[in-house]
Amino acid sequence: MTNFFGYPGVSALLNIKRKVFVSYHHGGDRAWYDAFARHFAETYDVIDDNSVERAIDSDDVEYVMRRIRENYVTGSSCTIVLCGAETRWRKFVDWEITATLDKEHGLIGVKLPTNPIVNNGCAKPDRLQDNIDSGYAVWSLWETITGNAAVLPGLIEEANAKNKGFIRNWRERRQRNG
Repeated sequence: MTNFFGYPGVSALLNIKRKVFVSYHHGGDRAWYDAFARHFAETYDVIDDNSVERAIDSDDVEYVMRRIRENYVTGSSCTIVLCGAETRWRKFVDWEITATLDKEHGLIGVKLPTNPIVNNGCAKPDRLQDNIDSGYAVWSLWETITGNAAVLPGLIEEANAKNKGFIRNWRERRQRNG
């Protein structure tokens, strides 16, 4: 596993299995998460939030955000957002991206085959799009990351090497699902 500059990353040198947090729409994209976890189980310690909505039973937004940061994002090297047809309107996906940016972790968006084409692009959470536009987040396709074993490690290294000054986390948090 090499970093953005073509040299082995720290995890590769120490033979450490990187932890990645995967954010996705549980109601619509669970099968894609399961496929991701199976595909990358040997390479990564995949952290699944097991539905933040069910795992954290609280209406206190700040408490939920703290739990997301402490229990899911902390300890991971980056967050991978699986972007399906409904992902952009899910409040907990937005909150997980917010927590990732608060922690200044790498951020990768992956377009799932179920994601519709919209104006020569595809539907992504607004906060993710802000960070793709700023140059902070990395964007890829499902077919690309699953078609070549070397792609995702390179994207993770690239995402972690991004200039933290590019982070765009100014939006109000989504308060309900769209």
